[in-house]
Amino acid sequence: MNVAQLSSSWVDVKLELRASCPTQTRREQRGTRMVVIKMRDRGKNRKPLQRGRNLSIEAIQAVQALKRAHQHHNSSDLDQVIYSKFRRLLKFDMIAVLRELLRQNQCLLALKVFEDRRREYWYKPQVLLYAEMIQVLSEKGLFEQVEIIYMCLKRENHLEPDIEGFNAVLKSLVSFKLIGLVMDCYNLMKAIDCEPDRSSFRILINGLEGIGESGSLGIIRQDALKYYGNLEFLEEEEEITASQK
Repeated sequence: MNVAQLSSSWVDVKLELRASCPTQTRREQRGTRMVVIKMRDRGKNRKPLQRGRNLSIEAIQAVQALKRAHQHHNSSDLDQVIYSKFRRLLKFDMIAVLRELLRQNQCLLALKVFEDRRREYWYKPQVLLYAEMIQVLSEKGLFEQVEIIYMCLKRENHLEPDIEGFNAVLKSLVSFKLIGLVMDCYNLMKAIDCEPDRSSFRILINGLEGIGESGSLGIIRQDALKYYGNLEFLEEEEEITASQK
């Protein structure tokens, strides 16, 4: 499937472009005295990007240009914007653009951007970012795209055993009852030596019980018993949740 040919019809969320005020020097002469007034550069107060969550001016401009090109349903225009705007961004800005598109529910455009980002020589897969995409796509009912993204995750080279990221993937897959992908993801974790922890088994066992998936549930329970000897940690989680309420 060529996601660049698909169009999205979701609500456009406007972004405000805040330009920094350049340093200026104003000189006022009063009689024989000269007064120099310096205006501080607000750009120096801007916080640095953190994990691709904050948007720089360049990232904001890239998001706006990508959305305009995507709305025109012209693949050549979109490719030109990706080349002239997106590929010239810093790594953190690229991640920020991708996350902003996901936040605005520009799912298919986000897939196109993600596909292009994977071609960069410095690219390293981030399981948590995959989890974010799977969650947003699932919320929009784009389950075919969820499968495509999951297969990309599965085929990644040098995939890190990120337990936090994989738990987030499992949680999204379970919540949308994608049982086939749930079990495949569970097996993928073990294949790359990412051993499931207590949180993994809580997500799986509680989720599978909730949707009545007895077959897969039996397998997960047996594995949990092999790892921990009992399932008392499930009750501990319930007690913690109850105390927080």
